[in-house]
Amino acid sequence: MLAIRLVAEPDRLDTLVLPLRPAGKGAGGDAPAVPAPTAVALPDGVVDEAAALAPAARLTGRAGELRAQFRPGRTPGLLVLVGVGEGDEASWRRAGAALVRAVADETHITISVPADASPAAVRGLYEGLLLASYRFRLTDAGDAPALTGVDLLVADPEPYLAVVETARTTARLTRWARDLTNTPSSVKNPEWFAEQVAARVAGVPDLHLRVREPAELAAEGFGGILTVGGGSAHGSRLVELDWRPADARTHVVLVGKGITFDTGGISIKPVPAMKLMRKDMAGAAAVVAATVGAAALRLPVRVTALAPLAENMVSGSAFRPGDVVRHYGGTTSETTNSDAEGRLVLADALAYAVQELRPDLLVDLATLTGANAVALGKRTGALYSENDELAAGVLAAVAEAGEAAWRMPLPADYVEYLGSELADLYSAPTQGAGSVVAALYLREFTGDLRDRWLHVDMSAPSWADADDAELTKGATGWGVRSLLRWLATLG
Repeated sequence: MLAIRLVAEPDRLDTLVLPLRPAGKGAGGDAPAVPAPTAVALPDGVVDEAAALAPAARLTGRAGELRAQFRPGRTPGLLVLVGVGEGDEASWRRAGAALVRAVADETHITISVPADASPAAVRGLYEGLLLASYRFRLTDAGDAPALTGVDLLVADPEPYLAVVETARTTARLTRWARDLTNTPSSVKNPEWFAEQVAARVAGVPDLHLRVREPAELAAEGFGGILTVGGGSAHGSRLVELDWRPADARTHVVLVGKGITFDTGGISIKPVPAMKLMRKDMAGAAAVVAATVGAAALRLPVRVTALAPLAENMVSGSAFRPGDVVRHYGGTTSETTNSDAEGRLVLADALAYAVQELRPDLLVDLATLTGANAVALGKRTGALYSENDELAAGVLAAVAEAGEAAWRMPLPADYVEYLGSELADLYSAPTQGAGSVVAALYLREFTGDLRDRWLHVDMSAPSWADADDAELTKGATGWGVRSLLRWLATLG
């Protein structure tokens, strides 16, 4: 991860970055961008040169716009102009992401942070730099970026110290969630995932881990988790990670779908749909990373992450279409599509949370349906809740974090599709909208927390097909940033 420092006096100026702001509308349209006011004195002539270069290069100052100017024999040797748009957090995040890609061949850069930059702006810049510089490879093949150090030049580091620590923690744990999700399923299975969590939390005060293995899951009645993992040589697990600060007044349970690979089971997927199914545990990655983040930031809210982990494979012991599953607590589901397995493991975890943990709020994240992308495209999660205040709070946090979600309906006339002649519920109706019906099914396991439950189907935004702003191709770590923002509001 990049080493980023707040400094009041630059000790390296070989590459200097100056932010540009839009100057407004001129007679012919957009007026040329102008350099933002500097907080610290820079080498003579640099700001004037930037002011002259901006109109010559037709720079408008929009967030992420870039121009690099070589200055042989002078200091700095490379001057980079970057647009920061309106100067808000989102604009600075985009500027940081564009910048870190543009200067990847430099070893060190110094960014002149404007004198009037808010702490939120610096947080956005910091996150953009760290998230867009993320790389995941299992080999050393290919050239790694040369850039290892970034200095943020400010008049006084003190006002920014707290947000920088928050940004560093948020980015570090988002990157960890990306690592977990990107890891191929030849390496990743339920036991491996649980081991990664155990290694990460070892020795962290007030952070408690319990991992249930197959025998314990059977003894306690976690039928959904065991059913889905029954066709695999790798046994299922339930990870329970609990952050218990002494001053907590609110208890939140976060549940994340943890299918470490999904073949579709007996209802097998076509090869193109199966290829990226290592990402089917992105919800589990997000909730455990957010819980570790809550502990790192010492947020005054109790957070329990539940990650039901299974590998959905094809074998003689795989569950069949038409089987009836008995979940934790005794509710039964008839399943006629073994490729709708995620809701079965989530049902167990939700029922356990309601009956045994009794939290104040219950939130689940899941790469649940392809219908998420059909309804909302590749960047937006589908959010469901009957609680307007809870939904508004989470949506606000999602927007502030730079992620995207849209609230969807829970129509009463779809509930009849969940009726089964064999069991209490039919888990995968073919009628109705796929993402909506899946949410309605999960709601059946929320008990008296129904009015304090929120579900996000984040299958689509969990993966990026190409680099885009702070996202890199592959796993996005969707949800970690949003959850940490939201949890910070509950203290």
